[in-house]
Amino acid sequence: MRDFSLEVFFSKWEFAARHHLTASDAESVSLSHLLELATPADRDRFSALHLGYTQTFGSPSLREAIAATYPGLSAQEILCFAGAEEGIYVCMRTLLEAGDHAIVMTPNYQAAETLPLAICEVTGVPLVESEDWALDVDAIQAALRPNTKLISINFPNNPTGAVPSRAAFGALVELCRTHGIWLFNDEVYRGLESSDEYRLPQVAEVYERGISLNVMSKAYGLPGLRIGWIACQDHALLARMERYKHYLSICNSAPSEVLAEIALKARDTLVARNRGLVVENLKRLDAFFAQFASLFEWKSPKGGCVAFPRYLGSDGVEAFCQRLVEDAGVLLLPASIYRSELTESPRDRFRIGFGRANMPAGLQAMQAWLSGAGR
Repeated sequence: MRDFSLEVFFSKWEFAARHHLTASDAESVSLSHLLELATPADRDRFSALHLGYTQTFGSPSLREAIAATYPGLSAQEILCFAGAEEGIYVCMRTLLEAGDHAIVMTPNYQAAETLPLAICEVTGVPLVESEDWALDVDAIQAALRPNTKLISINFPNNPTGAVPSRAAFGALVELCRTHGIWLFNDEVYRGLESSDEYRLPQVAEVYERGISLNVMSKAYGLPGLRIGWIACQDHALLARMERYKHYLSICNSAPSEVLAEIALKARDTLVARNRGLVVENLKRLDAFFAQFASLFEWKSPKGGCVAFPRYLGSDGVEAFCQRLVEDAGVLLLPASIYRSELTESPRDRFRIGFGRANMPAGLQAMQAWLSGAGR
């Protein structure tokens, strides 16, 4: 597999740049803050925790807390992982074989296409950029083959923030049901929609072959816990994935499992705070891009805490992002990070993140640089 472009880029800049203005997670909290949200019993349980191995599927109480976020599902439909990336890896390696065909939506988180490409034939179907990154169900249907086993989507989308209409989402589910195709949805930004009207059902809730991926890292703002999961109604598939996990992390961190459970019980508080940050930061971005309308094309996204504006400068987005981080210490992700091997990719866009409380400081530094000698 080719290098993971985003992670290679972040290994150089994520902790070196003064202003991480392309962060993909929402605002985190301290350990003490999280424990303040816990019940006395859960705080005592954390303090007295035995630091041994945990169950490969995840602790029963954690799985119950996760299942409570999926109407109609139980703990038996949940398998925990060491973050979302392990979940993607295990699912693709378990489900796909040589001779299969997969369809992957673009643009995407690179693992969504790089992993299937290492296993089988893959067709990319792009979101329709000119229609606010719309989901093209007709194009997906046209890409179907007799051996199509999996369709992989990501909504709210990274990097565009796109969310399809309920009608388009429902049509895709019915297309998969008609053909018996697995539908994998990376749903890690669910809960950070700019309006409740944009929130889609989780695919595992509504489709017997739906596979929902989620994690504590994004909407909950707790990436340091490294707790992710897959929800699926098919117990046999979950059992196969659990066997594959034996060769990877084996099990999750016991402290992280308890802390994730505490966070899930306080999910309304955590997610509401982060949604509030997203809404306020989007107002700041609206004002910023209006000020520099000759340099950027901007439309506020429907979901998540990242967006994919267009850069209009004659120097090109790659040079712009390089100069910005070197001169002003402001980190953005240029379009090349989202290059797809499956479809043509935009070459004039960049990812900006707006889920953190320190986003305004990075935006102010970028504004000063654009207004001053840096330009």
